Amino acid sequence: MSANQSSPARERRVGLPPAIQGRAGGTTGPALGTARRAVEGEVTGLPLAATPSQPASPAPRLHLAREDFDALSAEQIAVHLSGTPEERAAFIGAAAEAGVAEAQAVFGQLLLDGTGIAKDEAAALGWLVRAAAQHHLMAINMVGRCYDLGWGTAPDKARAAECYRIAAERGLDWGMYNYATLLALGEGVAEDKAAALDWFGQAAKLGNAKAINFVGSFHEDGWVVPRDMAKAARLYARAAEGGDFRGAFNHARMLGAAGRIEEAIAWLKRAGASATPAFVEKASAWLEAAEIPAFRVRGVQALRIGAGQC
Repeated sequence: MSANQSSPARERRVGLPPAIQGRAGGTTGPALGTARRAVEGEVTGLPLAATPSQPASPAPRLHLAREDFDALSAEQIAVHLSGTPEERAAFIGAAAEAGVAEAQAVFGQLLLDGTGIAKDEAAALGWLVRAAAQHHLMAINMVGRCYDLGWGTAPDKARAAECYRIAAERGLDWGMYNYATLLALGEGVAEDKAAALDWFGQAAKLGNAKAINFVGSFHEDGWVVPRDMAKAARLYARAAEGGDFRGAFNHARMLGAAGRIEEAIAWLKRAGASATPAFVEKASAWLEAAEIPAFRVRGVQALRIGAGQC
């Protein structure tokens, strides 16, 4: 059984695109080199009108007019982002107040994470809604995440699915992945594994490692397509190389089944390095009961060492 079935995508975390990522894929130092450009796209039908009014968040101490932001060079923006997390959050918050869509999306993520500013999920949703209203695709996707997981609002899977669908149809790989996940699980929309596989496939073509892993699970478990373990193994290997921890775990399982124990142990350690604590616990339980003797002790140890638990 694949890792996707044994631990459904409750822990999935949608990362920000490179334009607004921080170091190591986090959000501690967003690069606002493209902050003047919101992603264009039709958002007719986006379920924002019914969104409860959210507090705009604690007012940034730094004031920045839109024309002042537009006059900043890339080098000047980099200087503003080179300070402490609190200084970066203040600058991004000021740019968000000035109406910069990408800054609004990043500031919403900072509020979700509590990076450089007090964590405030309701305020985060408010900022993401404002960015989404400017056609910012990642913000549309993240509004869906808030409704999906109940961040700053009551969970609403149907509204989440609608946000994901719009982001997916506009070409965002994370929107495709999240919409496909709800289709596969039948949450917020009617279960449709064939449509889910299609969306996972589209996201996989864009290089989304999590989607590649999920396509592998379809082939391993025989969902929609005939069971094909060889193809599943190839897809898991691609997902693992792409940095997905579930892909790394599934790749290790395939390697172990093929008798390549040392390679499998190495991949289990790599899986643990980026896995969530909940996944580490579920994966450890699976390894402890595995048919492969080396997994029961060495495999668990490798996973936990990677996770920093040993």
